[in-house]
Amino acid sequence: MTLSIIIPCYNEAENIPLILERFGACMKPNVEVVLVNNGSTDNSRAVMDELVPQYPFARVVTVEKNQGYGYGILQGLKSAKSDYIGWTHADMQTDPKDVLKGFEILCEKQQTNLYIKGRRKNRPLSDRFFTFGMGVYETLLLHQKLYDINAQPNIFPRSFFEEWQEPPYDFALDLYALSMANVKNLEIIRFDVLFPERIHGQSHWNTGFRSKMKFIKRTLDFSKKLKKAGIK
Repeated sequence: MTLSIIIPCYNEAENIPLILERFGACMKPNVEVVLVNNGSTDNSRAVMDELVPQYPFARVVTVEKNQGYGYGILQGLKSAKSDYIGWTHADMQTDPKDVLKGFEILCEKQQTNLYIKGRRKNRPLSDRFFTFGMGVYETLLLHQKLYDINAQPNIFPRSFFEEWQEPPYDFALDLYALSMANVKNLEIIRFDVLFPERIHGQSHWNTGFRSKMKFIKRTLDFSKKLKKAGIK
């Protein structure tokens, strides 16, 4: 089995060296890391140009203009050639070791219909409450078991990705992928991942109560669209 893990990077110049260093410390054969320079306006491109050639397991996909978190991931997924593909965040709140733990689960199972996804631990109470509420709403609306929807990493067969139709370009991509996994009857395996504070930089969406409300509105709007469309 081979794995391509996509990491969308929007103004993550400080985290990129840490991403490469930590993946390098635990890297396994048959795994590649695809850093997506997702229209960054800081010096992310220069950092990638300097460091990525030093890590044979890594390569870069460039998006010239940022069109959303999901769009950057989709461009990376389209470039992937591995048997299994997926993504995680660049903020280092999901340890690279957990990404590779997900890949180990795949290798142990030796099945082709798996969707591997993290389940976050050690989060603040307010974040857990927010996540729980969203999970309950999505479960009732879409009649699927949906919880901790934005947990990382996400790993699945490339053939599953090739069936997607009009996936969203924003943070609703996590919901779309997990919901599609249910619709396509993939076996969903969740495993615990630690979720520490960011080391560098700050979230580009979770900056306070107002940003959470915007995130909720976007997600709810997409959920209703998803239900109306009846994805197949």
